[in-house]
Amino acid sequence: MEGLCQGHEALSRDSNLSRSVDDVQKAIDLLLQARGSIAADPSSASIALVKLQNPVKQSFDQLNGDLKDVYAGLGRYQKILDKNFKSLPLPTSNYDALSSHPNLINRAIAMHLLREGQFTVASTFLDEAASNPPKAVPTPGTPNPYESAEQQLDLSQLSSESLQRQFGDMYLILHELRHRHNLMPAIEWAKEHSAALEARGSNLEFELGRLQFIWLFMGGASIDTSDGLQRALEYARHEFTGFQTRYLREIKQLSGAMAYRSNLQASPYRHIFHNESAWEEAANAFTREFCSLLGLSADSPLYIAATAGAIALPTLLKLASIMKEKKTEWTTQNELPVEIPLPPSYHFHSIFVCPVSKEQTTEQNPPMMMPCCHVIAQESLMRLSKGGRFKCPYCPSESHPREAKKVFL
Repeated sequence: MEGLCQGHEALSRDSNLSRSVDDVQKAIDLLLQARGSIAADPSSASIALVKLQNPVKQSFDQLNGDLKDVYAGLGRYQKILDKNFKSLPLPTSNYDALSSHPNLINRAIAMHLLREGQFTVASTFLDEAASNPPKAVPTPGTPNPYESAEQQLDLSQLSSESLQRQFGDMYLILHELRHRHNLMPAIEWAKEHSAALEARGSNLEFELGRLQFIWLFMGGASIDTSDGLQRALEYARHEFTGFQTRYLREIKQLSGAMAYRSNLQASPYRHIFHNESAWEEAANAFTREFCSLLGLSADSPLYIAATAGAIALPTLLKLASIMKEKKTEWTTQNELPVEIPLPPSYHFHSIFVCPVSKEQTTEQNPPMMMPCCHVIAQESLMRLSKGGRFKCPYCPSESHPREAKKVFL
């Protein structure tokens, strides 16, 4: 990728249109000047036009030369792109499992548009999907494990107006928080949903209050920061009373920082009061809790699926070419035949690989914990025990299969 970056820098530096724009502006200035002189003295029109010919011709020649350099730079950059991003065939649609779930796909698209704030596009999409409902195309030999889910998540049951209103409120609050550093709408929302947030074990309400205290302490929107300490103290006395039981240590830290007001940079509380990412972290936390109360994930499932698919595509293309050469087929439906290196943020489910069989456990073959607390897959357990007492493969303990307990991941 280093060559690509260098090519991009060279294109930006040497093959931009800045010189062309300057040459065009010079030609325009010459024409305007000539028009002004002719308007002032119409009898000098022929002389002004004769004088104008050579400068205008030179301007056009210079412009053409500049454009040649731009086209040459674009050609070189195109070669670098072709070298780094080779064209590969896309996977065939012979096993298009998604074609049998059009309602789930349309719902994912509609939800993505709604949560991204594209309300007009979402309404149009829902209207068109309702007027022209898609027909499911079953994949041969593939059962439909989501039949009941598709009935529950039908597009006709998607309350778009309610979601538009709720997401509209969310984006309004986020705009105030990110662009105006106004925390009050977010704090009022957290207070309104305090019981639900408390039931989830969320600390959003206190974190927003703490950031408001810090904002006031540092002077807030006021040019005069001398009264910041007093305003922050009044806010703490009024708002932090209900948080003392659960967040007493954090409140003590905020109070202790008052003694270091004149030199916060060298104080033990510098990381609290000089956190450049505090506002973005608060916005992300608010988005996460807002979506969770709606029963939604913090990130768009459609975005996650598309990104994970883009990451997996090169590996799957390589797999497809190997299978084609060896004339083999992909026989597993519920798991991929190769490991896909997804980033840690895309690991949503815990997995367990049996240390005996080296296979990943499933709902049909769940992990089982023996009395000695070692865990193996159920099939391995039954194979080792043969219905009677057996010795743990990792310690001297003996047990019976009925003494093992199923582990829920």
